[in-house]
Amino acid sequence: MNVWGLILKCAGWKFTITTPPRDKCVICVAPHTSNWDFILGLCAYHSIGRKANFLMKEFWFFFPLGILLKRLGGIPVPKLKGGDLSNRLVSLFKERKYVNLAVTPEGTRSRTEHWRRGFIFIAKGAEVPIQLGVIDFPNKHILITEEYWPTGDVEADMLAIKNFYKKYSNAGKYPDKFAV
Repeated sequence: MNVWGLILKCAGWKFTITTPPRDKCVICVAPHTSNWDFILGLCAYHSIGRKANFLMKEFWFFFPLGILLKRLGGIPVPKLKGGDLSNRLVSLFKERKYVNLAVTPEGTRSRTEHWRRGFIFIAKGAEVPIQLGVIDFPNKHILITEEYWPTGDVEADMLAIKNFYKKYSNAGKYPDKFAV
């Protein structure tokens, strides 16, 4: 057991991953209701010897924190709307041999009915699966147990993904902040 797994174990958490290991995939993580989601997800993925890239507001990438975040896999996201982030990330998948991109489709820790669709466009454009991850606070269990290949019908894809998460509507640290 590495230090990441030891941290999880000491905190009383367990991690179950049944999806196949992939050199390239998008990892959809929900519910996202707390900053603890990031820390727990990071520990879980590193505990199995894997590294995930993650998107984070550009604001956090100041010196010296930015150096650490980038080493951990962080990708700064500018605040501008209508940018070409999805296209940049598709290119990243095509350029690199290994990209496991963790995304939180809600895009916020606050309650929102509208999930961002960029992760579906990215997975489809990069021709990679979406692995569905859950951080279940009441049971102290992190799971990645389902894999979804986007069809190109974004509405149908989003519906299928949200249907998976319905059974985890109370899994967030703050369940009232999660909506599917």
